[in-house]
Amino acid sequence: MREVINIYCDESCHLENDKEKVMALGAIYCQESKKKEIFERLFELKKKHNLIPKINNNPKTNRPYYELKWSKVSLAKIDYFKDVIDYFFTDDDLNYRVLVVPDKSKLDYKQFNHTHDTFYYKMYFSMLKVILNPDKAHHIYIDIKDTRSREKVHKLEQVLRNDKYDYAKEIIKKVQQVRSHEVELIQLADLLTGAVSYVNRGLTNSKAKNILIEHIRHRSKYTLTKSTLIREQKFNVFLWESSKYGHTL
Repeated sequence: MREVINIYCDESCHLENDKEKVMALGAIYCQESKKKEIFERLFELKKKHNLIPKINNNPKTNRPYYELKWSKVSLAKIDYFKDVIDYFFTDDDLNYRVLVVPDKSKLDYKQFNHTHDTFYYKMYFSMLKVILNPDKAHHIYIDIKDTRSREKVHKLEQVLRNDKYDYAKEIIKKVQQVRSHEVELIQLADLLTGAVSYVNRGLTNSKAKNILIEHIRHRSKYTLTKSTLIREQKFNVFLWESSKYGHTL
């Protein structure tokens, strides 16, 4: 039996016409056997900071389940977010990789016979290829972002299997869309990918987010704006440059 690795993916500013220059694709990954323990630990951090709603019989007074997201980083909850970052860096079972496209406006799709969609799949593969191990099996989970999510998941599954000659589906066991509020590690991927995207977009307007970014920099020992060594496992950053790669990888 192959060991199974779970990969939880999130994307930021990935649409062609979203008026954002930077695109970021990130993934948290761990052994499938460690998933339950990790989910429970992240849930415990929410309980510690009083972010778990009390259940009662009146749906009108029940608070919604708190979802860990980059967009929710605030000064009022900064201790919670810092605890989450500390947990990520102290747990040896968790790793993260992010690919950043610094400027989508510089991409010349016609010159290289691409569309935004084909480029998107190439970038997704480039982000995942360092994580994928031919000796292991992988479950890949992708957050539902838009109405084309099902189509994207199917296409990405094809791209990954074709590249790995994985026609028996031994390496890529499944690629599945999920809802982020139901999956703790998709939420963590959202937080980290949002932070890297924020830095590389040159944003500084949120004091809380600036504090959290400095905390990530301190724990990772990286600027978040430069590529790490490809063998870096804990917090791997890859800044893709079109001038170097000519839109192909």
